[in-house]
Amino acid sequence: MSKVRTLFRCATCGAEAPKWSGRCAGCGDWNTLHEEVAGPAPSAMPLATATPPRPITELPSDDGRPVPTGVAEFDRVLGGGLVPGSVTLLGGEPGVGKSTLVLQLLAERAAAGASVLYVTGEESTGQVRLRAERLGALEPRLLLAAETSLPAVLAHLESIRPELCVLDSVQTLHDPQFASAPGSVTQVRECAHRLVQAAKSTGTTVVLVGHVTKDGQLSGPRVLEHVVDTVLSLDGDRHHALRVLRSSKHRFGSTGEIGLFSVGASGLAVVADPSSMFLGDRRDEVEGSVVTASLEGHRPLLVEVQALVSPSPLPQPRRSVQGLEAGRVALLLAVLQQRAGVALAGTDVYAMTAGGARVAEPAADLALCLAVASSVSRQAFPADTVAVAEVGLGGELRQVQGMERRLAEAARLGFRSAVVARSSPEVDAPIELLRVPTLLGALRLTGVARTVG
Repeated sequence: MSKVRTLFRCATCGAEAPKWSGRCAGCGDWNTLHEEVAGPAPSAMPLATATPPRPITELPSDDGRPVPTGVAEFDRVLGGGLVPGSVTLLGGEPGVGKSTLVLQLLAERAAAGASVLYVTGEESTGQVRLRAERLGALEPRLLLAAETSLPAVLAHLESIRPELCVLDSVQTLHDPQFASAPGSVTQVRECAHRLVQAAKSTGTTVVLVGHVTKDGQLSGPRVLEHVVDTVLSLDGDRHHALRVLRSSKHRFGSTGEIGLFSVGASGLAVVADPSSMFLGDRRDEVEGSVVTASLEGHRPLLVEVQALVSPSPLPQPRRSVQGLEAGRVALLLAVLQQRAGVALAGTDVYAMTAGGARVAEPAADLALCLAVASSVSRQAFPADTVAVAEVGLGGELRQVQGMERRLAEAARLGFRSAVVARSSPEVDAPIELLRVPTLLGALRLTGVARTVG
């Protein structure tokens, strides 16, 4: 009989170590080694029958065609829907709405006549039913099981053969062949491999719900992201209703699209016009407010960038940022002071995007600079104008990609002009382009440069 032993395994790369150390010898990450109890080696699995190779021209072209789920924004991110036999990993912070989203997904597919299975490992079946009642997701074709044992889950997949199966969550599954606890590196890795094999052999589409760490990364070994076909993340500020679905890996299409949802009493609702939602409560003729046209994937979004500058009694003034990259904001404040003469020494600067939106691309640089200068000079930025340009360290304005889609969305919402870099291309949109070469020129053109030296 094999002897049980203790080892330490890296949560990032899965490397083993006989004793704990602060740094993993395999990948170099710090504080990632966790203790596990290693039991006897699992019994050898029988070799699967090899599938003979076939010419690529003889393979049917519909073998990777996505099937719509009925949730429009979910399908948008996946390029049309879920591919049969694929495995998707959905991650997100606790309470962001992962379980709500997958339950609505299952209800839509069940209402369309598909056989679906929801395996819950964190909640009881009664709790899931209560949520389904609240969401209006009670469907007779939606099968529910509370299981944490991997052999039991595989037996359900083999006997029921559902078209879609959701496992909530993969960290609760355990394989009795391994002595480690559920959620450990070994259990998550081996369970994921077995589920991928089952999905390919049965043709069942599998969605795995996963946990995230404190820094927003998917918990568990990195191999979990490698073995699945698609990795999705659902994020959003718990104090706002907006939820954003993003794809960081998708073997069947692009990862450039995002899905937008709004949290309500009946679950996650699709946001049909996100730009109007972001600008719905905007006040015109208020200093420190500038609208920019962001591009999330292929979707243009109009977002309000706000700034507030006030005298600071502190020896080291505050710099508070929400919805923008703090490092980028610090860089732009330095450019404003050195290249455009906007006095910011001895002042607190607060910068944010309204409505819970997050903008990480440089196209919002000019809007932030104009908002800060507007707050300093107390001169409101023109309400019918958007600002779209990247700002360089020399104070020059640079063009950004996708200008046609950005300005078409601005024109649709009634904006009549746009401040852009001088090198920006012509666009086929009913909006006037105000071309300027530098940040200082943009400040003077828009009338927010009263305090410029």
